[in-house]
Amino acid sequence: MASETRVPTQKQLLFWLLIAGQCVAVLACGVHYEYAIEEFCLAKFRLDMEQLDETHWCSWEETVQPYGELTNCTYLVALKMDCFWPNRLVDEFFIRLHSHYFHDCSLSGRLLRDPPNRILGPFIVLPILVTLLMTALVVWRSKRSEGIV
Repeated sequence: MASETRVPTQKQLLFWLLIAGQCVAVLACGVHYEYAIEEFCLAKFRLDMEQLDETHWCSWEETVQPYGELTNCTYLVALKMDCFWPNRLVDEFFIRLHSHYFHDCSLSGRLLRDPPNRILGPFIVLPILVTLLMTALVVWRSKRSEGIV
């Protein structure tokens, strides 16, 4: 059997060159990109969040501007460093950020508060009254045994 040597076509070479170029670009963004967003973007975000009281960290109205600036900063740093955005490092960065600043927040982004007493009261009193009424009805009915077969 004759061994066939296959010569790669021009399309295959171009494909592998593009793949290798993308891998180099993604890997090149690793440590330097992460350092840049930590130093430039996160530093300002920390200062902005320190100005807010911790009780306001879950208020979207209070944090939307610093959060938007942080997002734009990570994007601009990625552009300057010829990195893709969003990428794995940005995802991990925002996951760490959320676990530190927003871990106690609801999914809606609003502060959770108890409703006013005029709304909460009926939801507490009504089940109690129904329970007492049903108990009284069962006791009254069990004492009147006439007519029950």
